Amino acid sequence: MKPPETIALTPGKRILFLTKDPELIRRQLRGELDLRMDDLRVEDLLDDINTDAMTPAWVCFDYKPEDIARNAYAGLIVNGERLFPADALRNGNFEVIVSGYRKGVGSSRETATQCEVFSGIRIAVAASFAPIHAGNNINQGLLMADHAMLTRLQAGEAIPIEEFTKGYDVITQLIIRWGGLFPFAKAVERGDVQLPTPDTAARPMTMGEKILARHMLGVPDEKRYVKPGDAVVVGVDGGYTHEFTTAQVHYFLGQEYGEDYAIKNPSKFAVFEDHLIYADEVQKMRPFLDKIETLRVMQRGFQHHTSCRDFSAQEKISPGICHEVARELIIDPGDFIQATDSHTCMGGVNNALAWGVGATEYANLVHSGFTQVEVSESIRFELTGRLQENVTAKDVMLYILLEYAKPQQTLDRIMEFTGPGLRTLSLDERATLANMATECAARTAIVEADEQTFEWIASMRPGVSIDDLRARAVSPDPDAEYAGGVHTIDLSTIQPMVAHPGDPDHGIASDPTNGAEIADIGDVKIDIAYAGSCTAGKIDDLLFYHQVAKEAVDNGLRVAENVSFFIQFGSQAVEKFARDNGLVDTFERAGATVLNPGCGACIGCGPGVSDTGDQVTVSAINRNYKGRSGPGKLWLASPLTVAASAFTGRITAYTPGMFARVLVG
Repeated sequence: MKPPETIALTPGKRILFLTKDPELIRRQLRGELDLRMDDLRVEDLLDDINTDAMTPAWVCFDYKPEDIARNAYAGLIVNGERLFPADALRNGNFEVIVSGYRKGVGSSRETATQCEVFSGIRIAVAASFAPIHAGNNINQGLLMADHAMLTRLQAGEAIPIEEFTKGYDVITQLIIRWGGLFPFAKAVERGDVQLPTPDTAARPMTMGEKILARHMLGVPDEKRYVKPGDAVVVGVDGGYTHEFTTAQVHYFLGQEYGEDYAIKNPSKFAVFEDHLIYADEVQKMRPFLDKIETLRVMQRGFQHHTSCRDFSAQEKISPGICHEVARELIIDPGDFIQATDSHTCMGGVNNALAWGVGATEYANLVHSGFTQVEVSESIRFELTGRLQENVTAKDVMLYILLEYAKPQQTLDRIMEFTGPGLRTLSLDERATLANMATECAARTAIVEADEQTFEWIASMRPGVSIDDLRARAVSPDPDAEYAGGVHTIDLSTIQPMVAHPGDPDHGIASDPTNGAEIADIGDVKIDIAYAGSCTAGKIDDLLFYHQVAKEAVDNGLRVAENVSFFIQFGSQAVEKFARDNGLVDTFERAGATVLNPGCGACIGCGPGVSDTGDQVTVSAINRNYKGRSGPGKLWLASPLTVAASAFTGRITAYTPGMFARVLVG
């Protein structure tokens, strides 16, 4: 439904303030308290509310938005109890919801927006929004405002719709005015809306700008230039969904375009079975197995209906995590890729532009074959030097998260990685840099290509021409403009890092930006060490785990008593390498548990999750949001640190030879 020309609060409707004091939230939900923005500071409001908190994994097992809304904010847990009981948001008569900075960080799950919209929320207020979540809000017709606008609304002012569209590109403004993406797309189809084309003059461009310019539709070659803020209509080279998201795409397409809907270019798109395949091995997931099976059945229905590429599990074993398999088999340099998962940005390691979108946006682009994009600003990281022998790319990203993402320098920007230090990193290590751009609340990341890039892709796909790959690659122009600046990082200065789990019960979010050097954290005893995920289930990651495990085993050690060490492959190609080269034998001799390819514990749906709130996990995954991988405390660390900690029983930075020295000493 189109929003009115002026926006005012509805008499009798309420505003929910998500404060750092949980008791104030409880009182509002019970109808005992109504607050005003004049009585609060922005600092009193929750920052970094992640989409896992808004709709935890188990809530997403429902695919109809009205069912999802019943458990809105089910992941906000305080002292072991849900802050929001079932139906609390829907029954609270709220139409505005208010929080602090970086609302909606984390997963691209559009369910986080749906839980608000289908509970009656029509305005979300925050100091800033994570880019994918903001896009989902726009596509679902949820208006966004800042705290000053809320003060005016509470004073009785009616604010023109232009203020809610201010700062957006012209196409996004149209989507907001039409009340969401589907109404807008249908208006375009009918000819009611004429899409604008940019008229940017020739200029030096970043890598991301070059790829978007190349993909613009209806623009002659001599006018293929863009700048930040431009609204462009672009063709999409490919994309994918997984069993966590495909059902909604299928459902939305049927609702909007009829049960006989079709998609454009099905050979460019794929489905994966990777996120929920091992959920039956987690006790707390077993009550949801019927819903999970429904999601699988609907994905199979979508695949048969559309004839898109099929990466389903065979004999209950996943072919691998979608992002890892996509970089191995699908994504080429210069591609523009869209998929329904926030770690789609991992495709940037192949010198492609790739990011996650919600189910609505994905459904629209596979139906039409194109999408609308606002050109983002860029920030560049020029890497120099070489990593120390006990430091990995994961440590680099934890450093960037602390030093650049926490102060919002990466927010909604394209992160570019270049420089001589980059060439000292393997493709797997570069993939870690690209993968964790979404944790930085960036739009995406793109890694400059070199001969290693082309040779790696060709090695995964026999018959692919290196010359063709080289011809598709992009590099930044020498005078390209970076609104986020150009930042030199000397890799040799990076120390082993962690991200601590915060203290959500007392307003300190569990977040990947909670960085610290291991030397500064003191003695942290662990119960679980998890080695896997799209971030850390690649061949080089397995080699890191093996480096530590072999040294320990050769010196007569096994995994520490009362510690469970899980190692999970990112894909079947990774597993084959590990088995063919004897890595698995070492892991088993060490006492580690080796798991089939897939996501698993990273999303709380496989072995390696914590069972109780007092358990401590050190993990190589990308997110440490409370509840993401069980109820316990979760520390993020590098593959080397995770493996070393498994043998010492406490968070420990690896040093080559450390186990031999322990034995001698």
